Amino acid sequence: MTYPRYTALAQTLPASVPFVGPEAQERSRGAAFEARLGANENGFGPSPKVLEAIKSHAHEAWMYGEPESHDLRAALATHHGIKMDNIVVGEGVDCLLGYLVRLIVGQNDAVVTSDGAYPTFNYHVAGYGGSLHKVPYKDDFEDTDALLDKAREVGANLVYIANPDNPMGTLHDAKTIENMAANLPEGCLLVLDEAYIDLAPSTAIPTLPIEHPGVIRMRTFSKGYGLAGMRVGYAIGASELIRSFEKIRNHFGMNRLAQIAALAALADQDGLQTIQSQVTASKKRIAEIARDNGLTSLPSATNFVAIDCGQDGDFARAVLAELIAMGVFVRMPFVAPQDRCIRVSCGPEKEMAIFAKALPNALKAARAV
Repeated sequence: MTYPRYTALAQTLPASVPFVGPEAQERSRGAAFEARLGANENGFGPSPKVLEAIKSHAHEAWMYGEPESHDLRAALATHHGIKMDNIVVGEGVDCLLGYLVRLIVGQNDAVVTSDGAYPTFNYHVAGYGGSLHKVPYKDDFEDTDALLDKAREVGANLVYIANPDNPMGTLHDAKTIENMAANLPEGCLLVLDEAYIDLAPSTAIPTLPIEHPGVIRMRTFSKGYGLAGMRVGYAIGASELIRSFEKIRNHFGMNRLAQIAALAALADQDGLQTIQSQVTASKKRIAEIARDNGLTSLPSATNFVAIDCGQDGDFARAVLAELIAMGVFVRMPFVAPQDRCIRVSCGPEKEMAIFAKALPNALKAARAV
């Protein structure tokens, strides 16, 4: 009998994923969720024009996606006023982060991030044998000075920051990010995750030279454009770095309908503005629900709101468990003290009403424990 010859690294890794999906939780509880407000999906969905484009091209599903994503890259280049050589398209930001780590991080190479920041990035670093170094948040913001200090201390190959932030929804202004890029240690690449930038104010968008050798920016169609299920992300950066993705990326990873949907979404900026307005109204509604229950919400530049439950992480976890039991899917930050919060994604008023009804009961049950 023979057995697979797993690498030494693979043998040290847990067989797990960073997130437990709502579908897995539904199977576990034996019932569907009434309100799906935990995965930071855009519950309002893509614009009608995007849906029509998907429907009208559904007959093309038998074809592979175009390996170079040429038309989408050309449209993105025009949209951002840059060259196609500065753009790589991939199967969501998660996949692009994996490609980037594969390119930059070898065994025991140092990588810096915030403790409690996006765990999928950490998952990729572990999968390629990198050495992860974390710094704490500062007042619910990622601490840019601490990130740079740690990067210098450990000689980091990568330093990661999300702006706007996930899971707290907080925002650094453009100048702060520009200063961070200007003060990177030699040989360190800043991974600027801008997944939520389409929902943030313009003050969040830094002015950085596209050929800056120390910065790569990650964008997505999952949030503002409502296409999380299509898995379309892109990275923008210096042409030499972007070209390097051709060495290791899955050239047939993009599905054809996803490319078509993203093109339609980019062309429909009026549709994006409608979604932005819906998200803004929903954030106000979530904040109102929090206030009605004696809780506070953090200002958010994303499509979710972090609600401070007023006690410690154990209490917030109890609230979360009660909401799940009531059919309301939400999530929460993983690390103290941010884990005092639950995180609620924006969505249609029907789901907001379900959440508003469930929250006081969840709080009452958690307080009785």
